[in-house]
Formats: sequence, C-alpha cells, structure tokens
Amino acid sequence: MPTLDDILEKVGEFDRFQKQTFFVLCLLSAAFTPVYVGVVFFGFIPEHRCFSPGVAELSQRCGWSLEEQLNHTVPEWGSHGASFGSRCRRYEVDWNATGVSCTDPLGSLVGNQSPVPLGPCRDGWVYDSLGTSLVTEFNLVCEDSWKLDLFQSSVNAGFFIGSINIGYIADRFGRKFCLLNTILANIVCGILLVFVPTYLWIVILRFLQGLVSKGCWTAGYILVTEVVGPKYRRTVGILYQTAFSVGLLVFDAIAYAIPHWRWLQLTVTLPSCFFLLYYWCLPESPRWLISQGKNDKAMKIVSDMAKKNRKMMPSRFEDIKFEEEDGGKQSPSFIDLVRTPQMRKNTFILMYNWFTSSVLYQGLIMHMGVAAGNMYLDFLYSALVEFPAAFIIIVTIDRVGRRYPWAAANLVAGAACLVAALIPEDIHWLKVVAACIGRMGITMAFEMVCFVNTELYPTYIRNLGVMVCSSLCDVGGVIVPFIVYRLVEVWHDLPLVVFTVLGLIAGGLVLLLPETKGRVLPETVEDVENFHRQSAPKAKTIYLHVQTSEVAHD
Repeated sequence: MPTLDDILEKVGEFDRFQKQTFFVLCLLSAAFTPVYVGVVFFGFIPEHRCFSPGVAELSQRCGWSLEEQLNHTVPEWGSHGASFGSRCRRYEVDWNATGVSCTDPLGSLVGNQSPVPLGPCRDGWVYDSLGTSLVTEFNLVCEDSWKLDLFQSSVNAGFFIGSINIGYIADRFGRKFCLLNTILANIVCGILLVFVPTYLWIVILRFLQGLVSKGCWTAGYILVTEVVGPKYRRTVGILYQTAFSVGLLVFDAIAYAIPHWRWLQLTVTLPSCFFLLYYWCLPESPRWLISQGKNDKAMKIVSDMAKKNRKMMPSRFEDIKFEEEDGGKQSPSFIDLVRTPQMRKNTFILMYNWFTSSVLYQGLIMHMGVAAGNMYLDFLYSALVEFPAAFIIIVTIDRVGRRYPWAAANLVAGAACLVAALIPEDIHWLKVVAACIGRMGITMAFEMVCFVNTELYPTYIRNLGVMVCSSLCDVGGVIVPFIVYRLVEVWHDLPLVVFTVLGLIAGGLVLLLPETKGRVLPETVEDVENFHRQSAPKAKTIYLHVQTSEVAHD
C-alpha cells in the first residue's frame, strides 16, 4: 500500500505546486522579523540627558556651542563622556538666576569650594534623536530603563506559552486553520499597538502578539516541509529560515526610512493583511489530512498537485494511508526524557543549547542596538552573514556530519564575542567584524539544533522532546534583555563576556552528543541507548514522523 512519499515521487517532490507554496510561506517567515527583533528599532535608546529649565536660554545668552553647554551644565560630562550621572542626574541649581557667569556658571552659583548638589531628572530628558522610540515616548531610561527589558521579555513569554498552545491547535484543527487565525490575531495586535496610549497596554499587546506569532511561524514551517518530498525536506526547512534573514534586511531598510516607532509598527503590520488571502492560495497539509483519516480531501489536494506539476497520478491512489510505526503506539511521558542515561544526557545538552542559541542570537542583536556607530549599517552587516551560515549548513551536514560543524559554530560564536569585547571602542569596524562572525556562528548553531533535536529522540516521544527542549529557547529570550540592558550599565562589553562563556560551554557539550549523520531515526528508548549499534531499516516511512516535529528559531 503506497505512502504519501511514494505518491510524491510520482507527482513531484518539489515542483510548481510546492514551489508556489514555499514562496508564499517564505513571505510569512520574513514578516516574523519585526516581532522577533523589533526591539532594536522600536526601543532604540538615543543619547540623553536631563532637561534643566533655563539652560537653553543661558547657552543662547553666553553663545556656547553644544559641547560647551554640556561641559558646563551636565554632571560628569567632560572627559568621561556619557555616564549614568550625565544621563540620569542634573545639577540642583537655578540656571535662571541673575548674574550667572558664562565662563564658570557653577562657581558663580554655588561657589568654587562647595560641592554642587545633584538631583534626579524631575523635568524629563533631552534626547539626541531625530526620530521617536518607546524609550523617548515613555522615558524608559534611568530608573525606568527596566521597562524596556520587560517590553522584549513579554513577547518571549508569549512565545513560550503560545508555542505549546498553537502547536496543539495546528495538530488538532489543521495547519491552514492555525495559520489563518494566528495571522489575523497578529494583525489585530500589531495595529492596536500603533494606537494604544499607555506603556502597560503596549506590553500586554506585545505579549499577545508573541502568543500567536511564533506559533504562526512554526505552523508555516511544518506546512512547507509537509508538502515536499523527503529528500527536499531539510533543505526547504533551512531556506524557510533563510527567508527570515531576508526579512531582517527589509526591516532594516524600512526602519531607516521611518525612524518613528508607531509609524514603523504600522508599516510592517499592514502588509500582513495580504496573508489573509492564503485562504484561497494555500493548501491544507495532505499529511495532516491523512493522519486525521480524511483521505478523500488529501487525495483531492494530491490530484491538484499533480495537475499543477503536470504529472500523472499513480494508480490505486485511493489506498493511500498514513503508516504508523510500532513506536507510535507507546505513550509519551516527560519522565522518558530523563529516565535513561543517554536520553538524560541528550535532553540536558539540547535544552542548554536551545537556551544558549536564543541568548546569543537575540543578545548580539540587542547589544548591537546599544553600541556606538551606525545602528542601521551594523544591523545590515550582521544580517548579511546569516546567508553564508545557511549555505555552510547545507554543504556540510550530509558530508561532514552534524556534531563537528555544530560544535564549531558554538565555539566560533563564543570566541568571536570575546574578541569583540577586547577590541577598543575606537576600532569600531573591527568590533563589528568580530560581532558579525559571532552572529554567523550562532545562526548556524540555532538552525542546526532545530533538526538535530528531532534526530536524537525516538519516534513516539519526538514531538514532546522537541517541545520541552525548545521551550528553553523562549526562557532564554525572556532573560536576555536583562542580561544586555543591565550589564551594559556596568561595562558596555560585559554582555559579550557572558555570551563567550555560554557559547564555549555549548560547543563543548555538543561534542558529547552522538553523531546522527546517516543514522536511521530511533524508534524506541533502547535505540537511543544503543545508537552506535543501530541499523537502517524502513527509513522512508519514518520520514513521515519527522515533518510534524521539526521546529525552527524564532
């Protein structure tokens, strides 16, 4: 009795029908970018200082340049540059007093022997920026700077909760149903973000957007890998993630053209309305339909596939069914993930690598947003390196294997972060080069953990294993804003040192995992425990299980 993969070999594994589906879903992948890394532009932190009434008038009367004004009226400016004192404290003096000296204004106000009292920024801040961001609109600086961390953490908390729930919806009601409803919810939340007036509502809507958007992206990933043949599945999955990298470039260009965060939010949300047209141009997954016993609907899609691909339908297609392995009759349990030594080792190492990949990937992007230099150019350079990362993965995974390229990617990412931290600020271009190498390394590691995770668990527990391990990705996303935005206040490159430690440990741990190149996917816990003695039967049928469990980063 033929399987769906047998029929795809006849009607086309990656022909016109699949290429159209792949293209429209890649647009969805690219549109996920503003949700995942939008904090870089929505929460841009410009240089700032306390607003002091009377300073502008005094500066105009004395004919000071901007630098002279800052030296005379901003605490700790001088040779120290910007610091917490210069950004968050002001002199408690009356700049409107009569007789203020233009050459020594503080001395004429408090006397040269007296310390100048300092106080908080009671009248707000002055921002050196032509545009607006969440920071400038709600004054998320100094004592309220943690609110920017919360803004990004809220979307990752939404990812964490939504991935599980949306995954259930996709398995219960279908990929297409899940896609369309999450697209609609994402559009509504995105548009409401433009108009809500308070910070609290922005955080709530950001959380709701995270609740649906990652699940939407993952449902698209599953659908695009379910309509192609086995030999194209992994490549299509990697290229779907590469579409996210294309979205980074487009988002960077739009943010450069529109430096006002509300208009930027509206601009990146409105095109998603066109995704609602997917109701008419996207098929339901025939694999999901077969797994639900809806063979007639599945065969109607396969017939349309054959017609569009200009291929002949195979005979006896009415007998197609979704084959189940014996391992599928076992009941998955959380305890199975840690009950035996090899399973326990795999689980803890994979969980740590999901966590590290998320922290380094998002952390490098956030750190770049607060670094000196041109934010838009730095973002562009770091996004471009994701393309060679995908190419290296495609070239190496079936030639060299998984373990060594994956370990090397983590080690390179960690080492590059250390190098970037040690390079002086005045050699900014070299810091950017080192950071980009780190970004390329962690991009490779992130993409590889996605599919290696599926290869290290037996069939009956594969979905659960991927779900549990990848949840650490979202935990890392919740933590990383606090790592970056708090530690830069201690030392600007301290987050890079933390990333170095995490990356080097991850690379070492990967070497403890078994190599999965050329291995048949395990079907039982015993197969995992005896991986080195595993044979290779029934590879094609097992492929049907892989496609429902693979997930990708965010």
